[in-house]
Amino acid sequence: MTLLLIDGDIIAYKAAASAETPINWGDGLWTLHCFEQDVALRLEEQIEKLLIEAPVNDCIVALSDMWENYRKELAPYYKANRTNTRKPMLLRWAKEYLQSNYNTVIYSRLEADDVLGILGTANSDTIIWSEDKDLRTVPAKHWIDGEVVEISEEEADYNFFTQTLVGDATDNYKGCPSVGHKTAEKILEFGDGWGAVVRAFISKGLSEEVALENARLARILRNGEYDTDTGEVKLWTPA
Repeated sequence: MTLLLIDGDIIAYKAAASAETPINWGDGLWTLHCFEQDVALRLEEQIEKLLIEAPVNDCIVALSDMWENYRKELAPYYKANRTNTRKPMLLRWAKEYLQSNYNTVIYSRLEADDVLGILGTANSDTIIWSEDKDLRTVPAKHWIDGEVVEISEEEADYNFFTQTLVGDATDNYKGCPSVGHKTAEKILEFGDGWGAVVRAFISKGLSEEVALENARLARILRNGEYDTDTGEVKLWTPA
């Protein structure tokens, strides 16, 4: 039986955000309201669509731990730029609905991306779905633009090193200064993987330790890099 591994954070956010309705009462007064049943319907529609289109038998929905995040222990600035960003009113309700009605997996201290990465690399009878391109750093089968795409370990590692160099403004880690995707491609084209990444950081006056911190923030965990019994993460270390 093939399982679709679904990024529950994304579908919960989309469902909760799209169900919000603004009302203009006049005299400058606006309010925003949302019905739980509208959120539930949107969640079900998204999952049903994926299950119909993808060549799978069932699904597992991955969700982030809402209370702890090991990356924030590594770097307190991680996602600190989101502190004052308003979330959809029923986002937590949407996640609770998923937990009550679907087979969901949450691992202590991890994000949904990590759950997808661990499950996707542990079982070949799975296909990962996420709209987050960071998942392309995971060597597994992916459902992308209506087809199954198998990402090799070599390709996944290349994408991982690229992500380390470029950084992620959304998650608030900077990568290597002035390095975008085109420059990262040139750095890695004839380089030796991690060695090329380190030299790029050093050329900008930064240390290998800074490069490693960015790599560990960029790393989406794979099978063997997390202990489900203790909640301990095996931090990525270059070979």
